[in-house]
Amino acid sequence: MKKKGILGLLAVAATAFLLVGCGKSSSSNTITIGASSVPHAEILKHIQPQLKKEGVDLKIKVFQDYVLPNKALASKELDANYFQHVPFLKNWNKENNGTLVSAGAVHLEPIGVFSKKVKNLKDLKNGATVLVSSNVADYGRVLTLFRDAGLITLKPGTDLTSASFNDIKTNKRHLKFKHSYEPKLMAQFYKNNEGDAVVINANYAVQAGLNPTKDAIALEKSDSPYANIVAVRKGDQNKPAIKKLMKALTSKSTQQWIKTKYKGAIMPVSNN
Repeated sequence: MKKKGILGLLAVAATAFLLVGCGKSSSSNTITIGASSVPHAEILKHIQPQLKKEGVDLKIKVFQDYVLPNKALASKELDANYFQHVPFLKNWNKENNGTLVSAGAVHLEPIGVFSKKVKNLKDLKNGATVLVSSNVADYGRVLTLFRDAGLITLKPGTDLTSASFNDIKTNKRHLKFKHSYEPKLMAQFYKNNEGDAVVINANYAVQAGLNPTKDAIALEKSDSPYANIVAVRKGDQNKPAIKKLMKALTSKSTQQWIKTKYKGAIMPVSNN
């Protein structure tokens, strides 16, 4: 009886080992990805069926801020995230001793200036207040819009990917840039007619029912280096499941879907 009992226990242990092994195998084909709700999560949902056919189970966790997704990725709560551009990622790595990397670019969310008081950026009056989010990585994008409109000049040698409002050399209309607000609040500030102009990221603009190509008084150009990427932990960009994810996100069919869905407000990036 004792011999049979021992053999029985060994059989149970062997079965458990096999089940654990199977679990690990299947988990390698599961990707849990954090994403902003619009357009990132919508784009991911679009490719879910395609990835399912290829044996990849894509699980999407929606975040409403820019702070938690990188923390969750670094702590291995996520396998990837999709909400940021490379300058933002570099800044986060620098401030947090992080080693997160880009697995590839997917789309551009052109940042825009919105106003209920003027129809052109050049029409802003002397002393006008411009509301900007606290996202430091976007300051160079904002400065570029105002520089290109001829409203400000920048100090020689300014690196736009790390620029701040202290890099303004001349501000002939004495514009007041206030930049201490959460990015997700900017669209509501615009709707409330706060400030003379409000800078809004395209994802939050679209989420609020705005169309940047029609509603913005100034919009970032399509050759911007701020394309949104999928971020992963260093080394994971070579995993088969991540490669399948990136192939699906950058396929011609997905690019066309993005163009049709967002009517130019979100622009796909070609990695071919």
